Amino acid sequence: QAQLVESGGGLVQAGGSLRLSCAASGRTFSSVAMGWFRQAPGKDREFVAAINWNGASTNYADSVKGRFTISRDNAKNTVYLQMSSLKPEDTAVYYCAARRHLFINTSPNEYVYWGQGTQVTVSS
Repeated sequence: QAQLVESGGGLVQAGGSLRLSCAASGRTFSSVAMGWFRQAPGKDREFVAAINWNGASTNYADSVKGRFTISRDNAKNTVYLQMSSLKPEDTAVYYCAARRHLFINTSPNEYVYWGQGTQVTVSS
């Protein structure tokens, strides 16, 4: 059974950094696009970043461009989200997701597999 498990969340001060990891198991995800989404209390789940199957193409939400970096290590079946210059408005539960397709999409409806989420809290 395919499973995605996020880790690396926590509490950080504004301006700080965190690196989230998403470990995949149960099947190989090296041939599909992966993404990170987030959901703050009372808000819809929103796109954060995505990476295509081989890491050659990435896409970011405008709100995180220049601050967040998505990457993947297919040998380890793991996707990362390096977050820097964190702001209080980045506070949310962050979810890793996988498509059944090679290429990026920003809609959560296009992702089939989801992790359980990891909480990121940025204090001011």
